Amino acid sequence: MPEAVSVTPSALKGSAAAAVLLMLFNEDEAAQILSRLEPEEVRQLGNAMYDVADVEVDEVNQALDHFVTKAKKRTTIGYGATQHIRGAMTKALGEERAETILARITPPTRSTQLEMLKWMDAKEIGALIEAEHPQIMAIVLAHLEAPVAADVLQLLPAEYQEEIVYRIATLGPVSNEALDDLEQLLMRGPATKKQGAASQRGGTVEAAAIMNNVRKDNEQRIIKALAKRDKMIAQTIEEEMFVFDNLIDMDDKNLGTLMRTVDSQVLVVALKGANEVLKAKIFACMSARAAQAIADEIEERGPIRLAEVIDAQKLIIGTARRMADAGTIMLGGKGNDFV
Repeated sequence: MPEAVSVTPSALKGSAAAAVLLMLFNEDEAAQILSRLEPEEVRQLGNAMYDVADVEVDEVNQALDHFVTKAKKRTTIGYGATQHIRGAMTKALGEERAETILARITPPTRSTQLEMLKWMDAKEIGALIEAEHPQIMAIVLAHLEAPVAADVLQLLPAEYQEEIVYRIATLGPVSNEALDDLEQLLMRGPATKKQGAASQRGGTVEAAAIMNNVRKDNEQRIIKALAKRDKMIAQTIEEEMFVFDNLIDMDDKNLGTLMRTVDSQVLVVALKGANEVLKAKIFACMSARAAQAIADEIEERGPIRLAEVIDAQKLIIGTARRMADAGTIMLGGKGNDFV
């Protein structure tokens, strides 16, 4: 009869180990920890807590050992740093002088209704702002992660979507006073004015990030409407939506088709500023002889001005867009969408 083999449970790591530790605290202690986490961290930890509900004793011990090992490698300097600094300053300088100094050196923090938007889903946010002015919609979307902002944008009235994207692209700094007014509007209650510097939100980069998460049919409609309003803004957003590094998302067949239309001298300059992964993928879509010739010429050319590299990359991206519009290649879009 074969000897029985003892199987040691695999060690819990990441959110599973954190969930085990959190389950060992009482409700009040666990609540204090959860209150310090971001929404996505709370969701992950909540799911993990259900998953480890029937965890074995050995796994609990391993999770504790893992926590102790990591804790020994850290200091406690950062924990409660704000209170420690404030207390030391007050004792050293007196309350009035300490407040004056702290007002100048304390990093800005802001716990607003806008921060609470991170805990809401797209439908809730859309319902909250659907009757507001497009400028308010733009500020709210500029404070969201791009995928969530794209979902909210598509839930808002279609006639406002182009207007909202335009306002995000041209938003610029938003003063704390304006954010306070927005918070008061969202909360439908009084707000205490906070003086301070402006908060930088929006811009064509952020608008492009949102548009990259919009469905292709909506994207084309919004960009077309934007071009009628401001051709330069529309063009800039389009350029930000698909840059040279995005070529790495193309499949080999389409990338190879594109490369066969690109002048070798333009490609040499463009690849001078490319990351090694993209460079390797482009070489893999070419014949070995052609790839080696391009690689050798890149090496021989020596330093090239950054402006020349950017111009060469823009030429290739422009070619890619024209070929995509003609249906010759597919650049690759969101999910199963393509352009």
